[in-house]
Amino acid sequence: MRTGALRTNEVSISESTDLHRLFVFTSGKRELRATGSRERITAPAKDGELFGSPLQRSLNEAFERAYRAGQKNPIVIGAIPFDVNEPSCLYVPDNHEWQEKETTPAAVEAPMPALLGQRSIPDEDGFKRAVEHAIVNFRHSDVRKAVLSVMRELTFAEAVNVDRLLANLRIRNREGYQFRIAMPDGGELVGVSPELLMRKHGDRIVSNPLAGSAKRMADPEADSANAAKLAASEKDQYEHSLVVEDIRSLLTPCCAELTVPERPSLINTAALWHLSTRIDGRVADPSMNALQLACLLHPTPAVCGFPTERARRLIRFVEPFDRGLFTGMVGWCDAEGNGEWVVTIRCGTVRRDTVRLFAGAGIVEASEPASEWAEVQTKLGTMLSACGLQD
Repeated sequence: MRTGALRTNEVSISESTDLHRLFVFTSGKRELRATGSRERITAPAKDGELFGSPLQRSLNEAFERAYRAGQKNPIVIGAIPFDVNEPSCLYVPDNHEWQEKETTPAAVEAPMPALLGQRSIPDEDGFKRAVEHAIVNFRHSDVRKAVLSVMRELTFAEAVNVDRLLANLRIRNREGYQFRIAMPDGGELVGVSPELLMRKHGDRIVSNPLAGSAKRMADPEADSANAAKLAASEKDQYEHSLVVEDIRSLLTPCCAELTVPERPSLINTAALWHLSTRIDGRVADPSMNALQLACLLHPTPAVCGFPTERARRLIRFVEPFDRGLFTGMVGWCDAEGNGEWVVTIRCGTVRRDTVRLFAGAGIVEASEPASEWAEVQTKLGTMLSACGLQD
C-alpha cells in the first residue's frame, strides 16, 4: 500500500514520542539544531507555492500559535515527500538554535552493528529492465527524461545508533547539507545532500541544481580525466539542461532579477563529480517564503524527469516501491520567510535494526542500462560507507 493512501490531520499538537526528538540541518559552517515538537504539520505540499494552500495556511497558523507562546521567530523544520499529495513531515520545534558546525570531526569512524542481510529493490536485472522500458517510452512519447531509483534494505544485528551514523557521514563528507529528521513511524531520515533546491534570505534567492554525474577516482589523473569526460558529455549536458531550463521557466515569472549561467560548472563530493549550475535571483514579492519557492520547483527534472507529470506517471509504473521522503526536499523556513531546502538524496531511513538507502539516476534516450546501474551503486556508496559497508 502506498503511503499516499494514508490520511492524517494537517496540524497535530506534539505527541509524547516527539517531545525529545532531535532535528539537525547543516549549511556551510552553520548547524541548526532543534528539539521537541510543538506541532507537527502534515498538510500535503500540493500547491504549496500558493499563499492560500492548505500547507501555507497550516504553517501560518502554527507560527501564530508559536508567537503567542513566546517564540520571537519560530521555524518549521522537516521534509516534504517526493509525491506532494502525501502527508508532509514538518515540525515546529519547541527550541532551536544556530551554532558553528564542528570543523574537526572525529578521525575514526564509529563501529556499526553486524550486518545480517541486505537486498536491492529492484535487483540489477529489474533495474536494467526499467531503464530499457523508459528508453522505449521516450521513443513513443514526449517524455525526455525520467529518474529511476533503487532501494537497498540493510538488516543489522541490533538497533542502529543514528548519532554514530551521522558522525560517520560527517567524517567522509565535510561539505554538503547534513540532515536528521524524525519520522511519524518512529524512524529517522538521515543523509547529506549536495543539492540546494532553494535558499532565501530577504528578497535574494539561490537554487543550485545538479544533474549529470561521474565517479570519483582514487588516482588524481584518472579523477581529472573522469571530470573532463563528464564536462564534455553531450548526454549529461542535455540531461542537465532540462533541469536548468525547467527551473528558469518557473522562477522567471516571480523574480525581478534572475541570473542563469550559460553552461554548468563542475563540483564534487567525496564520491562523485556533478554538473552544477548556480542560479541567483531577487524575488519580486519578498513576502513569498522559502518553502513556497521550494514547492514551486519541486520536484525538479533532477529527481523526477521531464515533462514532470508524464515522467512521474512513468516512474509510478516502473518503480516497485514507494519513494516516500526520498527525492523530496528537506530543510527549514522561519516566520520571516527565510530558509533553505535541499533535495533529499544521499540519504536513508533508520528504524531500529533496519536501514533503507536510496539512490537514483537520470535516464534519457542515450542512457545505457549497465552504466545507469553502476551510477546508482556509486551514489549508494555515500550512505553505505557511513554504515561501515564500503571503503
